[in-house]
Amino acid sequence: MNDNSNANDIHTDPPPSARYTIGIDLGTTHCALSWLDTEASDGENAVQGVLSVPQLTGPGTLENPTLLPSFLYLPHESELAPGDLALPWSASQDFAVGEFARTRGAATPIRLVSSAKSWLCHPGIDRRSALLPAEAPPEVARVSPLEASIRYLSHLRAAWDAQHPEAPLATQDVTVTIPASFDPAARELTAEAAQAAGLPQLTLLEEPQAALYSWIQRSSGAWRKEVRSGDILLVVDVGGGTTDLSLIAVLEQDGNLELQRIAVGEHILLGGDNMDLALAYGTARKLAADGKQLDPWQTRALAHACRSAKEMLLSDPSVDAVPVVVPSRGSKLIGGALRTEVTRAELEQTLLEGFFPPAAVSDQPINRARGALTQLGLPYAQDAAVTRHLAAFLTRQRDATAELAGHVGFDNAASAEASFLHPTAVLFNGGVLKSGQIAERLLDVLNGWLNDEGAAPARLLSGADLDLAVARGAAYYGYVRRGRGVRIRGGTAQSYYVAVDSSMPAIPGMEPPIQALCLAPFGMEEGTDAGLPGQEFGLVVGEPVRLRFFGSSMRRQDQVGTLLDFWSADELHELQEIQATLPAQGRTAGEVVRVQLHARITTTGTLELEALPINAQGESGSERWKVELDTRHNTSPAQA
Repeated sequence: MNDNSNANDIHTDPPPSARYTIGIDLGTTHCALSWLDTEASDGENAVQGVLSVPQLTGPGTLENPTLLPSFLYLPHESELAPGDLALPWSASQDFAVGEFARTRGAATPIRLVSSAKSWLCHPGIDRRSALLPAEAPPEVARVSPLEASIRYLSHLRAAWDAQHPEAPLATQDVTVTIPASFDPAARELTAEAAQAAGLPQLTLLEEPQAALYSWIQRSSGAWRKEVRSGDILLVVDVGGGTTDLSLIAVLEQDGNLELQRIAVGEHILLGGDNMDLALAYGTARKLAADGKQLDPWQTRALAHACRSAKEMLLSDPSVDAVPVVVPSRGSKLIGGALRTEVTRAELEQTLLEGFFPPAAVSDQPINRARGALTQLGLPYAQDAAVTRHLAAFLTRQRDATAELAGHVGFDNAASAEASFLHPTAVLFNGGVLKSGQIAERLLDVLNGWLNDEGAAPARLLSGADLDLAVARGAAYYGYVRRGRGVRIRGGTAQSYYVAVDSSMPAIPGMEPPIQALCLAPFGMEEGTDAGLPGQEFGLVVGEPVRLRFFGSSMRRQDQVGTLLDFWSADELHELQEIQATLPAQGRTAGEVVRVQLHARITTTGTLELEALPINAQGESGSERWKVELDTRHNTSPAQA
């Protein structure tokens, strides 16, 4: 089956001479690169593989695993001997990426950069500034989240080029994956990191879609026997930094099955990083019971050690316990080290009860009032329960299938009695869900909700590769873009709005209300434009102004130009505010210019807003002001 509909991707056209389609999983914990040989593939019989990535595992020691840990180590200038950091493509460098960075950094966490992907999507920081490692003392060199991402991608490019000199990565069709919940700014920064790493031909693809593409490819066509028209597929991706939730409908078109992404969850900073910390605090309490107190430095080191223990226990069911060593802060670096272990029972208890507890579908994630002062760091989700976040997502998306009700073969619109959207099948992704007990718990909780409302239990889609699915699916997607497979249709994952100030008179003690103007509705395709010709607004020029933007994954009925006077707290969420001064162009500073608006979702996923001045005859000329919703300098360019 071929489906060449537009997908929810950000892309440039593939190089005409590219033999390989490349998928890169730029993960919080691991990176991976998969390739597909288009010349050797035929239809659904795709010839695909995974790149072995040369990397240091110790000083001067090289190995070739398929995963590149997403860690960057910044050693002291006298810490290592000359040549200890040499790679096949680089005789000398002053940093390490991969397994050696992770293991060395576990003992010296003040020199370890981790979770760069989570920092890259942090809206409260300048993601171009050198701020990682976040708690490093002044004498330690730092890098930006953007630079760390560039170094991981550069390592993958060099590894590929060394093994494929006849087909450099820069000349191939490359797809890099991102969380579905990434906002336009984080998407733009990811694309910039890839281009800075020497990958000019670029596509961005959402990770849940990549996981589903991998499942389709690995089934060798049998996926059509596992799903049917009317199915709602729930993709649950619990990664190293985020929990990503997506819903995909199975439709029928001209006798063929097609897939359409209908909902994406909010950005939930909850994943393996949180679990590592939970394990570390549990292990620290166990040491404290034996009279061994850890300081903050050792606790950070313990969290990195617990990450390795967690991954080993999740990947090998035959292992019952993994030893953990906490480095000493004293002079006896070896003899003074503290030793303990993380057992499988402790892992499953911590993860099951802490992150996947039983919950009712009516439960909402816990939101505590924040203190006035807080440490600068990642904005983690306040509630660690993935089950409660899933309940809230499915409840918010109860009517997500309403617009599909009239589609041929689709009869799965929510009934009036349903309190949440009822998935019929589930696909799991992410290393955490390799645990059979965790996957079983999550499916049992979901099916309990469905049973309570008289719905059939959701089927588990089998055969997923939880470590490499995202990279493999991204490579297969490049193949699909050439018209050789089923394609997931989507568009923008949320609707976008701009605030419009009211013109009401001043009232003591009350701020003027605002309205929210819909610029881009849910599902608007990248690279398309939307004008608002029938509406006029006043635009302030020549002095500093602020532009407030909002997003919504719930409001599907709004169209371009819809003006909201009221909305509930969970319907719209505010995006990054833009501070700008629009050129006066010969007008008086502070003058209000009569304009019409024009919005565009660019091919790089950025929301672009243009204001076109209107003359006395109600016509617009060539003059225009433009602002972009991105983070190039924590503000947006304002152009005339």
